[in-house]
Amino acid sequence: MPDLSDDAAPRHVLTPSSLNRLVRDLLGDALPQVWIEGELSNVAKPASGHLYFTLKDSGAQVRCAMFKMKASLLRFRPADGMQVLLRAKVGLYEPRGEFQLVAEYMEPAGEGALQREFEQLKARLDAEGLFEQTRKRALPRFARRIGVITSATGAAVRDVLSVLARRWPLADVEVLPVPVQGREAPPAIVAMLRKASASGRYDVLLLTRGGGSLEDLWAFNDEAVARQIHASKVPVVSAVGHEIDFSIADFVADLRAPTPSAAAELLVPDAVAIDRHLQQLQHRLATLQQRQLQAHAQRVDHLLARLQTQRPQARLARDRERLQHLQHRLGAVLREQGQQRHARLERLQARLLARHPRAQLPLLARRLAEQDQRLRRAITHILERRQTALRHAGHALHAVSPLATLERGYAIIFDSQGQVLRSARNVTAGTPLRARLIDGELPLKVGKD
Repeated sequence: MPDLSDDAAPRHVLTPSSLNRLVRDLLGDALPQVWIEGELSNVAKPASGHLYFTLKDSGAQVRCAMFKMKASLLRFRPADGMQVLLRAKVGLYEPRGEFQLVAEYMEPAGEGALQREFEQLKARLDAEGLFEQTRKRALPRFARRIGVITSATGAAVRDVLSVLARRWPLADVEVLPVPVQGREAPPAIVAMLRKASASGRYDVLLLTRGGGSLEDLWAFNDEAVARQIHASKVPVVSAVGHEIDFSIADFVADLRAPTPSAAAELLVPDAVAIDRHLQQLQHRLATLQQRQLQAHAQRVDHLLARLQTQRPQARLARDRERLQHLQHRLGAVLREQGQQRHARLERLQARLLARHPRAQLPLLARRLAEQDQRLRRAITHILERRQTALRHAGHALHAVSPLATLERGYAIIFDSQGQVLRSARNVTAGTPLRARLIDGELPLKVGKD
């Protein structure tokens, strides 16, 4: 009977490495990316810069890793006990066969919902045209009265007032206090914007606060605040948080500044630079006036000179000078014509002498000598070229000559009939041979293996 046991069936045997690799691929195909929320524990960040931690809830836990490039983009410092939201790939750590998550993004769990709400409101207001660049107004170059809508006790208002006082002390700055955080902040900001816009007192409004988390800055992501900025009759500058923070107010405002201090610098010019520019203009004006005075003085001198030239005595003197000049030119022309005739006669005499047969003999002798030298140089050049070509041909012939091969230590083997032996295939033991070397021949006999 045939053996029907399991041992007799064909088997595909796996190694631990191949099994782990198979499980890793199956997990990656089935769950390429997941969002998962849980509590951090066992957070570790070694010198490599990678981040290792455990994500757990009340009933289970899973090991996680976030590599250096992704970990460097985190906007917070993960710590044990924090509730976080992860976007991760499901995988398997092959060397140990351990199930793990490879995190690509992480944020505090509370900020995820706020961020989604932020993106939804931003998309809706953008579709309505509240962010259009064409509706944004230019700021006044020299603002006389500035309204600063912010907390009266925060660090932002101190930075703004310090920069405005240093750069442009002529501006009248009024702080319009409002809460900038919490539930009461959005309606207070809306009311202050409406009041400041309707008053007609301000050339520009600055809406600002210092940095914080997304939840801290949420008052500036309120829809009512955004619509009131859009409805303002006065240009509005938004400077909320740090340079990396963006709010809905930033997108609606006529100008967004990265920080409160930067907003203050954008609102007013630099008094020192204006003073320097005025000094440059004053210097240019003085230089221009000086040049115009010099030009007018030169024109007066020119007119006086023209007036002097119109006198009868001056005209007679000019005519006398002109007559003397013409007489001098006439004498020069006559002398030049005499010299030209004399030179022409000399050239005719030289041509007559050159046509005489005896006068041409030296010329013909020089030409013959020159032709002889040129012929000798050509023959010498041809001989040198042919000698060089002969040497090159000799070198090339020697390179492919058997003698050159022998000079490099090789030998040519001949059989007993004097034929060159090219293969050892049919040579038997005891066969006599001859080996030709560079300096002679050697008798050989094939030995046994």
